Amino acid sequence: MPRFAANLSFLFTERPFLERFAAAGAAGFAAVEFHFPYEFDRAALAEVVLTSGLEVVLFNLPAGDWAAGDRGIACQPQRIAEFQDGVGQAIDYARLLGCVRLNCLAGIAPGDIAHDKARETLIENLRFAAAVTRRAGIELVLEPLNTRDTPGFFVTTSHAGLELIKAVGSDNLRLQYDVYHAQVMEGDLARTLEEHLPQIAHIQLADNPGRHEPGSGEINFDFVLRHLDRIAYAGWVGCEYKPSGRTEDSFGWLEPWR
Repeated sequence: MPRFAANLSFLFTERPFLERFAAAGAAGFAAVEFHFPYEFDRAALAEVVLTSGLEVVLFNLPAGDWAAGDRGIACQPQRIAEFQDGVGQAIDYARLLGCVRLNCLAGIAPGDIAHDKARETLIENLRFAAAVTRRAGIELVLEPLNTRDTPGFFVTTSHAGLELIKAVGSDNLRLQYDVYHAQVMEGDLARTLEEHLPQIAHIQLADNPGRHEPGSGEINFDFVLRHLDRIAYAGWVGCEYKPSGRTEDSFGWLEPWR
């Protein structure tokens, strides 16, 4: 049966971030994920995690200035030093929070940078990050994002992500497969999941259109989740969706999977 993690950047947003851990536990989750922990003191955040009894299964490497439009910096040649410093910062947080998986967002390449140069930069940054996280006992994942929500994003499909992972050549780098982004860009969810299961380390979900809870859109999540059981996916499934209403009222789809 799939194991579900609450994404605290999308769920329980009716509360301050540090209060969302207890809310997730009260809702029956055993694990959480989120986008970024870096605005919070590491020790204070670690205490909240410890008190909650939840496992932190994923968060992102520093992704630049999110408010200014950055969606990762790994493909930007002029920011290599910033990227490398961010990997170290992420590892420090991951160690304190007991998190063994970090996600790299490739980012949006500057308009004055050739595609090949941005790709070369991304590959080298991923090689660096995969090596450093391996030494720390942490797995690195790469996530494609759809171009409707994130225009200009550098890695937009599972195929593109897998090609980059092959070029990097590290067994410490695998794919983060987001069902919502994949449905927007490529569809063919079941076949892709089965064919590339060994390269997929983490899965996230939301329905399409709207990025709301399963059952609100076109994706047959009963089939998809049963398919994950059939192919013996053993990782976490992050609930990274925008609730249509109050968060606690969005879990009806989850009841058969408790």
